[in-house]
Amino acid sequence: MLKEPLFKILSLQQTEHVIEVVLEIDQLNKIFAGHFPDQPVVPGACMLQLVKETLAGALNKPLRLAKADNIKFLSLVEPSTPSLQLNIAYQPGETDIKVNASLMAARTVCMKLQAIFIKA
Repeated sequence: MLKEPLFKILSLQQTEHVIEVVLEIDQLNKIFAGHFPDQPVVPGACMLQLVKETLAGALNKPLRLAKADNIKFLSLVEPSTPSLQLNIAYQPGETDIKVNASLMAARTVCMKLQAIFIKA
């Protein structure tokens, strides 16, 4: 987890096996000084971390990414993006949690993820 959170959750709705989050980016976060100074973008690793932390928080379980079957970064996410929508659909198993997630800016899909998380 970052010392200075990159994302602020504005709303979170959870139903059975679905989590929907609206969030905003901290445009002043220090990470943008190095990624990239002249044209800052949200790092892909931070998007993955957001999925993990959101799922772990919603399930109240420490998790780690065990396998990422399919990760697609489809559009850059700029810090000035007014808000983002994170959708996570998950299927809990006995030893793991299968996840399909997407991160969107307005109607533009920025990232898609199919992954398996396990208890940390």
